[in-house]
Amino acid sequence: MSELAIEVSDLTKSFNDRRALDRVALQVESKHIAALLGPNGGGKTTLFRILATLLQPDSGSARICGFDPVTAPDRVRRVLGVVFQSPSLDKKLTAAENLRHHGHLFGMRGRSLERRIGVMLERFDIDDRANDQVETLSGGLARRVEIAKGMLPGPKVLLLDEPSTGLDPVARLDLWHQLDEVRSTEDVAVLMTTHILDEAERCDRVTILDAGSVVAAGTPASLKGQVGGEVIRIDSDQPQAIMERISQEMNLTADVVGRTVRIESPEGAGLIPKLAEVLSDHVQTITLGHPTLEDVFIHQTGRSFNREREE
Repeated sequence: MSELAIEVSDLTKSFNDRRALDRVALQVESKHIAALLGPNGGGKTTLFRILATLLQPDSGSARICGFDPVTAPDRVRRVLGVVFQSPSLDKKLTAAENLRHHGHLFGMRGRSLERRIGVMLERFDIDDRANDQVETLSGGLARRVEIAKGMLPGPKVLLLDEPSTGLDPVARLDLWHQLDEVRSTEDVAVLMTTHILDEAERCDRVTILDAGSVVAAGTPASLKGQVGGEVIRIDSDQPQAIMERISQEMNLTADVVGRTVRIESPEGAGLIPKLAEVLSDHVQTITLGHPTLEDVFIHQTGRSFNREREE
């Protein structure tokens, strides 16, 4: 294992009677991109704010490059870059002026600052818009400027809070090309919060948070390997009755998530003809697929990742 850039152990935080984090553990290696994946209210933002030195935990410990955000916040900030979900750029300044101002806050001056600005503008493919006011940039380009600003001082750890929020699919893909470039060229660990499943799939490691607790952690491949083979999904207007019939007539374990009945089975395609025969009524579709990170979430929690959107 390479050097740990972020190490969190038994981190707990409560707000009044609500426990936002419950003994959370997390590790991120240098030069890796890691995701904090979870639905809204899962605890991602609370953990992000603790690591960014903006909030103190009730108990447990965190280390950023060996420094404690509680007892040594100044040391942490020297090795940390942070990009918040809300825009932080001055829209009346140009992209280069925003970077220059940020560099001054970190004591960067003169030719070394201008060289670093040039490197960041080129790395994030915004050098041709360096002298354009931020208010003239698209959301995707502005987000690149935000990340370039976070990377300007050369941090060892970069925290990204929902970096693709508000971006269309093309801009999101472009953003990931830039993050892949950061991973390959900069000596930095990236930790992002996200509720977008396919975004987490692209990370080296994923920690899934739900209701303040870690429900699963590992590489995307290892997490999906926890699911029992392929996943059969049966959409029905009577999912509970369908699940009971599957259990009684086929001796299979199934679960209901919304209007969908799920079966995890290594036999996969071999079950489809039998299911079609047994379930002749009240079935709209039967589909077969490889496990996804949403299947991991359902496997661990028994409910849909996007439950609040369905309700």
